[in-house]
Amino acid sequence: MMIRPAAAIGVCMLLLAACGRDDRPAADASPPAPDMTASPAPAPSAPVAAPGAADTLTADGLGPARIGMSKADLIAAWGDDANPGAVGGAEPEACDIFHPARAPKGVSVMIQNGRLTRITLARDADVKTDRGFGLGDTALAIKQAYGGAVFSQPHKYQDAPAEDLFAWARGGSTAYVVDPSARGVRYEIGVAGKVGMIHAGDPSIQLVEGCS
Repeated sequence: MMIRPAAAIGVCMLLLAACGRDDRPAADASPPAPDMTASPAPAPSAPVAAPGAADTLTADGLGPARIGMSKADLIAAWGDDANPGAVGGAEPEACDIFHPARAPKGVSVMIQNGRLTRITLARDADVKTDRGFGLGDTALAIKQAYGGAVFSQPHKYQDAPAEDLFAWARGGSTAYVVDPSARGVRYEIGVAGKVGMIHAGDPSIQLVEGCS
């Protein structure tokens, strides 16, 4: 039987289509089911605050000594009382003041109810505050550096120009501060107009007779 040209062309097209067809099943594009037995990824750990500089006093502390830490932690960092026979607080269980054995020279701490509340620079301390001031610096220089962030109160025991200069980092005011979360620095200025002592910490920096 003779196949007409048109029919022949149709047959060829059918054969080509059959040859190009892929009868394999399509790949499953769905993502694989999660492995419910796998352990969850650990959550990132919270950053740990690094200790401050060993020679820089801030409202929050000095080196590893941080305001608010326990007495046990302070002793672990700086050692126990270097002069256990010296007079400290009137009631050591409630309030104690001492120089830790490994603390910088001229540095004393105040412990109230088992917590570090104040760090004091006195005598031969060569530590500076975070604004660069230490014992012997002038009240004028401090006032110029802090500007409106420092305020003055009369010194309790000495006549002017003796005064107390308060620079609160947070929670402070010109009135008596009682907020335990407040932190600041107090510069005690003597009659010569120079820094005689520096206190840093919580509202205890306002105390003038030990823990009272």
